[in-house]
Amino acid sequence: MGLLSLLINNPVAFILLAFPLLYSVIFHELAHGLVASWFGDNAAKDAGRLSLNPMDHLDPVGTLMLFLVGFGWAKPVPVNYYRLNNTKFGFIAVSLAGCVTNILLAIIAMFLLQF
Repeated sequence: MGLLSLLINNPVAFILLAFPLLYSVIFHELAHGLVASWFGDNAAKDAGRLSLNPMDHLDPVGTLMLFLVGFGWAKPVPVNYYRLNNTKFGFIAVSLAGCVTNILLAIIAMFLLQF
């Protein structure tokens, strides 16, 4: 069930889910950019993508898909892997940053659902 059908059937549940879902894709991309910055690549910072502003990250089609089918995406943050201090480990860390962020957000959501 997509979020749009949830909006029709239960507007309160839609509001409770829409913002966390939108920000989950933002946090995912922000994590990639922050870790890249920690390893010496400032491409995301230079592009103004190290922010929580949804307009900096949201992809129109990815956002629409998020609402239609519950799965979406954001614009990827720019990363120049050649500028990373420790290229091999930095590459792995930047790549895993988004996945780790998603797992942490899922753990937080499961914890909050207990209440």
